[in-house]
Order: sequence, then structure tokens, then C-alpha cells
Amino acid sequence: MSTPVKKVPIHLQSAQNRLLIKNGKVVNDDGIIDSDVYIEDGVIRQMGRNLIIPGGTRTIDARGRYVMPGGIDPHTHFEFEFMGTKSIDDFYQGTKAAVAGGTTMIIDFVVPRKDESLVEAYERYRQSADEKVCCDYALHVAVTSWSPKVKEDMATLAKDHGVGSFKMFMAYRDMFMLRDPELIETFKACKEIGAVAMVHAENGDLIAENAKKLLAAGVTGPEGHEMSRPEEVEAEAVNRACVIANQVNCPLYVVHVMSRSAAEEVEAARKRGNCVFGETLAAAVGTDGTNYLHKCWRHAAGHVISPPLRPDTDTPRVLVNMLAKDNLQVTGSDNCTFTSEQKALGKDDFTKIPNGVNGVEDRMAVLWEKGVHAGIMDPMRFVAVTSTNAARIFNLYPRKGVIAVGSDADIVVWDPSRKRTISAQTHVQAVDFNIFEGMEVTGVPEYVIVNGRVCVDECVLKAVHGFGKYVNTDPFGAYVYDMINDKEKTPRGVARTDADAKRHAEEDAALAKAREAARAAAAAAAAARANQNGSILDSPKIKLQGPTCIPTLPESAVVTPSTKGPRLEGQRNLQDSTFSISGEFDYKLLFEPDIHIWNIFSGGLVLIRDSPKMRLSLMIYP
Repeated sequence: MSTPVKKVPIHLQSAQNRLLIKNGKVVNDDGIIDSDVYIEDGVIRQMGRNLIIPGGTRTIDARGRYVMPGGIDPHTHFEFEFMGTKSIDDFYQGTKAAVAGGTTMIIDFVVPRKDESLVEAYERYRQSADEKVCCDYALHVAVTSWSPKVKEDMATLAKDHGVGSFKMFMAYRDMFMLRDPELIETFKACKEIGAVAMVHAENGDLIAENAKKLLAAGVTGPEGHEMSRPEEVEAEAVNRACVIANQVNCPLYVVHVMSRSAAEEVEAARKRGNCVFGETLAAAVGTDGTNYLHKCWRHAAGHVISPPLRPDTDTPRVLVNMLAKDNLQVTGSDNCTFTSEQKALGKDDFTKIPNGVNGVEDRMAVLWEKGVHAGIMDPMRFVAVTSTNAARIFNLYPRKGVIAVGSDADIVVWDPSRKRTISAQTHVQAVDFNIFEGMEVTGVPEYVIVNGRVCVDECVLKAVHGFGKYVNTDPFGAYVYDMINDKEKTPRGVARTDADAKRHAEEDAALAKAREAARAAAAAAAAARANQNGSILDSPKIKLQGPTCIPTLPESAVVTPSTKGPRLEGQRNLQDSTFSISGEFDYKLLFEPDIHIWNIFSGGLVLIRDSPKMRLSLMIYP
């Protein structure tokens, strides 16, 4: 007979869901502030100093630490069936490793089997992932062939399942590759349903020809992988994808930009006004293609990824600079791990080496080392390229990707001075090789909070199997589609008569109405899913407030004007404070545009910055 599970008292259950992070520097993509963060039931409830909070709240002292949004890795491949095998990190081990490294959400790719529809493949991935993930996750869906049925499935996934992004391959001929006419149709379909088109950009035909020549010449080792897929083959495909997407007026996200030339194509397209976003990888900024020349076959094969790492040893620095300057917007991992035994499937033919490397666990630390610690980017930009930009592009913001009242409590408390050495001997991932082996990094996640739960506690991993949930990336995200709508033009001739001008005006009005209807339909679909699921995870995006202090005292501690309530242990008794105000103050000035509220306390106290019109100073004495 099994021992009954002891029930936790209600008041203790509540206490377990409360957390205060104090004395840290809160970093968002647009600034750094000194603020405490109070979390309850997985949501950020208060921000500011001297917060009034319930008793029984756990406190994390983040003094000398950065408090940042948890990382969002928009590019993983867990349990991916590929090149005759399956990636070794499953949704449990992979998301567990993600959390260990400071990432609190991943977006994986659904890749359908030959005999599967897109919807069937999506359901297979959901069934496998839902019960395993240690953090929240979402799904992109790959389109590997084109037909009316595929178009119908794309619309179903967007409308009914909150899938807002689809990936197309321009490489892997005879496996996943789409040709230009099919790319045009898929991009048109993405725009119609409000999705983001994603591309693996390499010229698959040139790769096939190059590989054939190299094998005929006796080049069979891992070095042949990069030789068959040179930089210009990647850059050409990036340019082609940007042109096609721009002609269709579809938003484009270029995954794993691995070279200077490809990054420059993304930069050039953005300068032309294209709605395009570029993602590079932890692998690309953390190591390089000279590893393919290593005399150890296992070592060289362990670095095989497509597009490949580049032999130019300056490439990692160039890509970090591109991220810092917003020429590239996102850092992913493309985590697709295969053991040395699996890699050996290509022992005598580099085209058969399963493509993929690690990165989901070390992504944050590697970029901090190569970017922030190296002095190339600041912590705000680090937050942007590891979390916030992905949240915006895939319509997760402001629920994810920001520390603000109302956002999910996905947070990393980052120690910028602690060091560690990356090694396959100590990493969490299931794979037996690490492309960053021996790299010393400065900056580690000391605490990682996933939906309000401390899952890394003083650098000790406490991730929970199945704790994460699926999150929609609903279509028609405003951040992306506002750009698309601004560029939308109806083909028309010159208005040579008043009747032509009137017709054009009517067409413009109809277009604006159609756009609004599409957004309303997307919002209604999201609301319907929320009602059906009864879950906050699918609720419409909340409107964030600025840093505020909201009293959350238990009823037993509520005070009245005539009596003092009990003082909670460790908290300041505000009724024992005295106040001193100096200077004249006209309250109408609060509404002047050049007056800024510096902070608002729960007691109604206001600190105003100096201005030419007035000076108000407020001092609080405990």
C-alpha cells in the first residue's frame, strides 16, 4: 500500500508561489533600472523599491547581479528525425539544458515525415513535447512540399493552433528543398494568414554539384562539408529569399546566418526597407570553421552544421558586431545534437554526416562572453538579441521577453563576474561532444525562474519534467505586420480623372478595412482558444504598466486610519516614517510634457526630476 501524499496547507501553497528579487539591476532592451521584482503565481506583480509584500515570500538578494528576461531560443531541433537517425536531445533533456543556461522558452521546428500532413506532424510533436518540457515552448512548422492541401493546413495551424511561422528550405535537394515558384507560393500563403516566413538559405543545386565533384576527387572527410557549401552559396540564397519576400510583401526571417557575406545581404535588404530579420547562432559567434581541418575525424565531424562554420577566423567577431549594430536581430542555437556514433554514419562520405551541433545550454554564456564581456555590446542589446527581439517577431511580447508588471515571471539573475569552463563532461545535454569545449566564460545564470518557479537555485539545476506548456505565437503580430501593412500597395494606373481618384480612395479604404478585419479575426480566434482552454497561456496579450508598487498585504495585516496593523517580519513600518517636503509645487505641472515622474510609491509619494519650472525634493526618514 502506497504512502498517502501529504497535502500542503493552503497558506503554505500560496507562499511557495511568491518570490521577491531585490537589490538587482533590472535590464530590459531599452534600459537598466534599480528595482525589486515581486512575483506571484508565475506573473510579475510589482516592481520598484520598498515594495509592500505578503509574509512568507522567499527573497533572492540580487545585489551585484543583472535581473534580465529569461532567454528565448527561437531555433531548436529536439527529437528531430534527420539523415537516418534522430537528434539525441529530447524535449526533456533539451529544455532542461536550456533552463540550465538561462533560457526559459524555446521554439522548436515541426518537420513532417513524407507521409504526414502538416497538421498530423504538429500533433505528433505536441504529443511528445507537452509531457516533457521543463519550460514553455512554441512551434514553427516546416513546409517541405507544396500543394493545395499544404496551403489549407497552414491556414488551419495559424487559425486553430496559434502557429505564426513557417520554415522553407532552399537546400537539402530531394529531401526538403523548395524551388523558387514554390517559395513564391509559400510566401504568399504566409502573408495571407499573417505568418512569418522563415528560410534556410543555401543554394541546394550548387551544393549538390559541389559535393559530387569533391567526392569524385576523393574528398570524403568533414572538410568537404564546408568546401561544398562556401560563403557565396549562402549569400546568394539569402539575397534571393529577400527579393522574393519583398516582391510578395511577406515578412522574412533568415535562420542561422553563418557568414559575413550572408549577414551583409540581410543588412542591405533592411536598408532598402525590406521587412527581414536575421538570426545568427551561438555556434557562429563562439567558434569557427578551422575545426573542419582538425586531424581528429570525430572532432571535425562534431562541428558539422549547415550552413557550415566559416574558416575565416574573423567571422565570429563580425557577426557579434552585426548583432550589436542591429544588422542582425536574434541569436538562436539551432541545437540539433548527434552523438559521435551517430556522426560516424558519414565516416566515408561527408554528405552523410548528420548535420547539427549543440548550443541551447551555452547560447547565453557564449554571447555574453563574446559580446558583453568583450566590450562589443551592452547588457541591453544582449537582452534584445537573446530574448526581446524573438518575443516581438514571434508575437510573444509583452508576455515574454520583458521584465514588466503583468509579464510572465521568466527571469534570469545573471552573475557577470562568475566564471566557468564549458565542457561535455559537465554539461546537461545528452550529447557526448561540445563545440565550445574548454572555453572559459565570464557570466553565468545564478538563478533561473521559469513561470515563477526557481529552476536554477544558486547555480544548482532544479528543472521540473513537464512543468512547461505550449504557448501560441498567434498570426498577424503587430510588430511585424505593421511593417508589412505600411508597405502594402495596390497596383493601379495613374488617376487621370476624378472618377479614377475616387475609385482609388475607395480601394484604399477597403484595404484598410480588410486589414482591421484580419486583425480582429486573429484576436477573436485567440480569445476563443483562451475560453476553450481556460488557461492564461492562450489569453490575449495584457497591457503592461510601468513600475508600480501595489500593496498585497494579507487581510490580517490590513491597516486602518485609526489603528496600526501587525508589522510583517523584515518589512519597514511606513506609519513610523516622517516626511520632509521642500520647494513650492503646483500639481498642474504634473501634466506638463517636460515633467517626468521618477517613481511612485504605494503611499502616494512622488519624486520629480529637476526642471526649469520647479524643483521638488522628497525625503523619507525611517
